[in-house]
Amino acid sequence: MEKKSAFVAIVGRPNVGKSSLLNYMLKRKIAIVSSKPQTTRTRIMGVLTQEDTQLVFIDTPGLHKPKNSLDKYMLRSVNESVAGVDVCMLVVEAGADITEGERMLAEKFASLDIPAVLAINKIDTVKDKSALAPIIAKFSQLYDFSAVVPCSAQTGDGIDALKEELSKLSQEGGFMFDEDTLTDQPERVIAAEIIREKLLRLLDKEIPHGAAVFVERMKERADSDIIDIDATIFCERPTHKGIIIGKGGSMLKKIGTYARQDMEKFFGCRINLKLWVKVKEDWRNRENILRSLGYDNSDFDG
Repeated sequence: MEKKSAFVAIVGRPNVGKSSLLNYMLKRKIAIVSSKPQTTRTRIMGVLTQEDTQLVFIDTPGLHKPKNSLDKYMLRSVNESVAGVDVCMLVVEAGADITEGERMLAEKFASLDIPAVLAINKIDTVKDKSALAPIIAKFSQLYDFSAVVPCSAQTGDGIDALKEELSKLSQEGGFMFDEDTLTDQPERVIAAEIIREKLLRLLDKEIPHGAAVFVERMKERADSDIIDIDATIFCERPTHKGIIIGKGGSMLKKIGTYARQDMEKFFGCRINLKLWVKVKEDWRNRENILRSLGYDNSDFDG
């Protein structure tokens, strides 16, 4: 049987559950998840291989109006992802009205003549499922979707149907990656994202979005199953540094403990994690710092 594959961009506004859907489909957590919007900053790729079909997912940042250079990078990341894939999966939230960002994405699909699947997520929050009919009707007027799939990243409802509809849009030509590939993300990036997720979950709303994580060192000990990881958390203000560290270092210790536990699950070994906190004022608008954190210089033009 001929092997088939498809690059699938997961797009949508912030906080609709794009990363949660990706993690559920892969049965492995590779994208960080938070109740706060704009959690994903870069394009995260996950690979799902089932029998003769390989789906290569690109989880993109939530579409929002840019306020700084980092936001501009995120917006361009979404646009480039949509332009370079075989299929788009637009994730929307059950019960929510159509937003301007979703209209823009539908226009983008049309201009590129790209097949798209509509995933209506969070149906577990809707008691009366008949309420989904008007939502489906509204979005069906917006674009001629290849399929519309109500689903839930929390309960798993509709996930198999979603994978099946995406698989139908795959094309013959072999696999793009080895069958055991899970993600293209370097281990250092995954470690940094795990730490940033804990910042998002444990701190007040404004502080995590003004924080970045850079892994300075990641080295496996010889003749041991321990990986030593040294990471720096950058924040924008001295007051934020104090909050991240906490009284007597209590908050930083909690961040480190939770991050280490997740890392040990992901990497399958023991982790010795050391964290530092430094102030880099207005780093989200400073291109040299953004470049050092892995954001492409070409994305800051204009």
